[in-house]
Amino acid sequence: MTQPTPNITAADVERVVRRDYAADRVDEVHKMLGEYGQEDWHPEVDRVRMAILKLAAGNFEELRMHLEIAKRDFRDVLSAAEYPGYTKKWFHIDKLPPHEKQEIIDADWTQYQDWLQRK
Repeated sequence: MTQPTPNITAADVERVVRRDYAADRVDEVHKMLGEYGQEDWHPEVDRVRMAILKLAAGNFEELRMHLEIAKRDFRDVLSAAEYPGYTKKWFHIDKLPPHEKQEIIDADWTQYQDWLQRK
C-alpha cells in the first residue's frame, strides 16, 4: 500500500504564492522560498516549497517557521502537508486493518488535492 506523491512544478508554486499572498508580497515570498534548495541535500525543491506554502496557509511567520524546518529535514514538512492523517497515526499505523490504512491515505490525498486546486 503506497501513498500517492504529488507532481509539483514551479508553475504550481507560483500559482499558489499568488493565490495565498498579496501581490505586493509575492517577491518577498519567493525570496524566502528560495532559501530551500540551496544545499545538495535539499531534494524535490518545488514539492517541498509547496508543502511549506500549504503549512504556512498565507501566514509569514508560519512560512518562516516551516521553511526553517524544511532546511533541516524536508521530510517533516512533506509528511505534515501531504500526509497529515497518516502522520498522526504513524506509531499505530501497522496495527490498523488494510482498509483503514487505505481510507487514511485516500483522505490525505483528497485534502491535499482540494487545497492545491483551490482558486
